[in-house]
Amino acid sequence: MYALKPGVLLTETEYGMALLDQKSAEYWTLNPTAAVVLQTLLDGRGIDQAVEELTAHYEGVDTGLATQDVTRIIDDLRSAGLIAP
Repeated sequence: MYALKPGVLLTETEYGMALLDQKSAEYWTLNPTAAVVLQTLLDGRGIDQAVEELTAHYEGVDTGLATQDVTRIIDDLRSAGLIAP
């Protein structure tokens, strides 16, 4: 299960999501793909469910590519200090 780190705020935007780290005053924008992944994880669902969401939302995206995308997105969010398992 993943959660936003304390002090990180999230808002949905017209294009995806925006995250603000109140401590550092840095913000990040997430494209629709990353927003689907993050929302799935924050809803208490796992990586497999995030992959399923991507393949359901985007026709023609196979499981292998979706798995790579989910893994990269999680790694990026963790590296930026925005989420924690």
